[in-house]
Amino acid sequence: MEVTEGILEGLGDPDKVYTSDEFVEKRKGISPFDFVADITYHKKNLIVDEWSKTQYKPWVINRALSFSKDTLPAANEMNCKHYLDEDMQNTFLINTIRARKRFDKWIKHEEDAELEMVKEYYGYSDEKARQALTILSEEQKQYIKEKLYKGGKR
Repeated sequence: MEVTEGILEGLGDPDKVYTSDEFVEKRKGISPFDFVADITYHKKNLIVDEWSKTQYKPWVINRALSFSKDTLPAANEMNCKHYLDEDMQNTFLINTIRARKRFDKWIKHEEDAELEMVKEYYGYSDEKARQALTILSEEQKQYIKEKLYKGGKR
């Protein structure tokens, strides 16, 4: 014990002394996917206090549930009743949706090669390039493609 006091003696007085009441433990956030897994399979309510209630993101959770045919009506109902508290929405979804593992794929944005080609050639935005694609003929699109060809391996 004396050795420790001797080591700390040269450091001076602490700037601030913390008590156990001031110490707050940081928690790892609850992912929206944890809530979706809980709603669709585990059926344990993850909302137990105000902090866990703030972790519930209704828009993301309803979107994840909208990719499955059997959970879509419940997700749509919660989109219609967006004014309900997060714990009420979570409780409704847990009690409405049957427990089952679901492996639904999220819809992802697909790149349109022709759109990118028109954007690069004319310097257009996405919206203007879409409009230009509607009026361009196949020969014009082919001409633009040849002009933008940079060579090399494909």
